[in-house]
Amino acid sequence: MSNSKYSNAGFQPAKYRRFPVINKRDRRWPDQQIQQAPIWCSVDLRDGNQALIDPMTVEQKKAMWNLLLNMGFKEIEVGFPAASQPDFDFVRWLIEENQIPDDVTIQVLVQARNELIERTYESLDGVRRAVVHVYNSTSPVQRNKVFGLDKQGIIDIARQGAEKVLQVSRDYPNTEWTFQYSPESFSSTEVDFAVEVCNAVIDTWKPTPDKKAIINLPATVESAMPNVFADQIEWFCDNVNNRESITVSIHTHNDRGCGVAAAEMALLAGADRIEGTLLGNGERTGNMDICTMAMNLYSQGIDPELDISIADDIISTVEACTNIKTHPRHPWLGELVYTAFSGSHQDAIRKCLAKQSDDEHWDVAYLPINPADIGRNYQSVIRVNSQSGKGGASYLLENELGVTLPRWVQIEFAQPVQKLAEQKEGELSTDDIVKVFRKQFMTSHGELQLDSYSLEGQGHQHTVRAAINDGANIINMDGHGNGAISAFTDAVLRAMGVNVQVVQFDEQATSEGSDAGAMAFIQANINGKRYTGAAEDADTLSASMNAVLAVVNQALADK
Repeated sequence: MSNSKYSNAGFQPAKYRRFPVINKRDRRWPDQQIQQAPIWCSVDLRDGNQALIDPMTVEQKKAMWNLLLNMGFKEIEVGFPAASQPDFDFVRWLIEENQIPDDVTIQVLVQARNELIERTYESLDGVRRAVVHVYNSTSPVQRNKVFGLDKQGIIDIARQGAEKVLQVSRDYPNTEWTFQYSPESFSSTEVDFAVEVCNAVIDTWKPTPDKKAIINLPATVESAMPNVFADQIEWFCDNVNNRESITVSIHTHNDRGCGVAAAEMALLAGADRIEGTLLGNGERTGNMDICTMAMNLYSQGIDPELDISIADDIISTVEACTNIKTHPRHPWLGELVYTAFSGSHQDAIRKCLAKQSDDEHWDVAYLPINPADIGRNYQSVIRVNSQSGKGGASYLLENELGVTLPRWVQIEFAQPVQKLAEQKEGELSTDDIVKVFRKQFMTSHGELQLDSYSLEGQGHQHTVRAAINDGANIINMDGHGNGAISAFTDAVLRAMGVNVQVVQFDEQATSEGSDAGAMAFIQANINGKRYTGAAEDADTLSASMNAVLAVVNQALADK
């Protein structure tokens, strides 16, 4: 029998080496404070896209591009056009269709290889302004085990790539070029050698304070605590040539779960620019989450210079483009991060809100920011009833309807149940609870209801034609989308001017067998307010459409 305290024989900490630290006695970054937002660069369309099981379609890339513009990004890495025909075509679409605003700069990535650099410039022909981002690997494991080169061989690759980037740029004199270099795996490279490689590139490009180059320092694989990365950045900034003529950029990954912390500490250590993705999508455990870092700044009274107030748009678009659901506990934007389940927490929040005035700094227990700032209301924050009370009402309703209420429906359902219980001053029957649910969330007689519909298309392109009964007339509408629901909400927008932004959706069978009916649940943002609706029908798609109409009815009733 083994004497090891680990039951799994493969779990052997001794086979891993502690990451070396820098013996730095003059570190200054711990005493610094972040005073303003960095230069942001989204890499969702490149680094984020290449990490997806199913890379984004053209339509998904366009949706992501429009979201990034709406959020206020001024620098966006749009692809690796020399290595991917879809990326090449997307860059051409941006340029040929004049999709790039005057104040936005696109960035493209390329390896330090001559033929790839030439192809990259072909993709950018005609662009007003662009960043050409060239890279090569520099870490010992890459030098020794992947490329079989010594340090001089790595420096030669970097210098030759920089020379080629500069040379080919002269063939396109009408474009304002910015050059960017990354020593890939910087955080695992000896800092003195990383400086030596970057100096070779800087000496080739000869940037000036008026025409800077970007030196991007990636934690390609996060291998150390974030304070070690900050030491590396400060050492680099102190020793690199021509510091006043370069923008020091940071690109952290999240292998240790510290991607945001490392990026923030890097700003303290002298960095100017941050690359990352929305909600942290990226290879392995992901890229640095720009939304989290921007909200961290916002919560400290610093303007992030990005619009995170459109949280529902961010989540719905990223989920639609990546096919990755956002965790309900995701920092700042998750569905449950402002919800208090504890009675004592609820009481503290209510008391603080009662004393919080508009002309003073935010100071509310358990709420680091005002949820309304990012489009969240207090319906999911303050609930008078206990967890067991909500669970009991949901249990009775679920047994009656034959479905399991989604968590977010349970939260909304608790409020009208509690209100009725207080009015009756007694126990509610199952019939009472069912009536509350139908009145609160389901379409009733005289309101908009689905009369008929037809659906065409497949894959990511659908067209819905529907007839809606408003109690007096039939409204004919049609819409398009990447699914039946998005096509139907598009139809509602076109015909009625109601913009339904779906936040949550769930559909469940109400019985077994081939002729089983369905109940659909939806939560949507309409005119800045959230509504929850439900519908039941023998036809699953009819149930979904009527659920959409249920929230539309609620919104129209609020006008």
